[in-house]
Amino acid sequence: MSDMHGSRSLNKASGESAPKRHQVAAAVHRSGFVCLIGRPNAGKSTLTNALVGAKVAITSSKPQTTRHAVRGIITRPDAQLVVIDTPGLSKPRSLLQERLNDLVRDTYAEVDVVAVCLPADQHVGPGDKYLIAELAALARRPKLVAFATKADKVSGERMRRHLLQIDALQAELGIEWEHIVPCSALSGAQMDEVAEVLISLLPEGPVYYPGGELSDEPDEVLAAELIREAALESVRDELPHSITVEIIEMGTRDDPGVKRPVLEIYANLIVERESQKHIMIGKAGERIKQVGTDARRAISALLGAPTRLDLRVKVVKEWQRDPKALNKLGFEAR
Repeated sequence: MSDMHGSRSLNKASGESAPKRHQVAAAVHRSGFVCLIGRPNAGKSTLTNALVGAKVAITSSKPQTTRHAVRGIITRPDAQLVVIDTPGLSKPRSLLQERLNDLVRDTYAEVDVVAVCLPADQHVGPGDKYLIAELAALARRPKLVAFATKADKVSGERMRRHLLQIDALQAELGIEWEHIVPCSALSGAQMDEVAEVLISLLPEGPVYYPGGELSDEPDEVLAAELIREAALESVRDELPHSITVEIIEMGTRDDPGVKRPVLEIYANLIVERESQKHIMIGKAGERIKQVGTDARRAISALLGAPTRLDLRVKVVKEWQRDPKALNKLGFEAR
């Protein structure tokens, strides 16, 4: 391992003979799907955005930020890598979390590679071991990679201990890591190595998405997530889990005062109680105005269109525990 502790590869190809001299290797195009999993706040969304090179998944310091399986697309001449950012797996305390856990399990059972994110500033704990043990029990086990995320937050010695903990999981849980890679999406450390490792594990395959496409998320979903991100940033510790967003109407229209078509969005910011509604609106409506301003800027930057946002706060009592409300808000049972 190097000072950044490099990439540890359990190279199954070692021992193969090198190509004969003057032999021209046929061009190989690799493509496939990689699922990032881990406990809440393990750095999955930040890693996804760093790999794609654009913001396709919202980020926050609050757990349970990701509530959808967000696909980020990396296209190169030799490969197309589809990275799926998933919600953090955790002990369910609501029907919503049960459904998010089911979403993660359905996703990782169908991909080519599963990358487990194990943040270096936290010890490998029972929650990590639980989800890795679930992977070990799969009938069709995908290739497994471990990413020691948030490498920028720890010393070299702390990282070495963390990597040894990750390595020990193989014997303890009956799994085999293809690679163990320390990385930091914030500093960019080892991000090229992360991409190369993932692509090397993909099968030969076609191009699934047109070049230039960074995500297959509908614009409505991206807009709703950016609104929720702005709200999470605003309320911080007050009510992060209670917030979701419902897009009522979204479309473009011509405006004589603007050269390009304007994207108009009507949305509800959903909370669970009247007291939360008052918090979200803020004194004289200042908080919800700021959320709307921040969200509008982010949506305009991502979708490339001037945006007008009509944002209201709506109470849906105990929506995280109400099956009908969850279905209506897009969190259907799987």
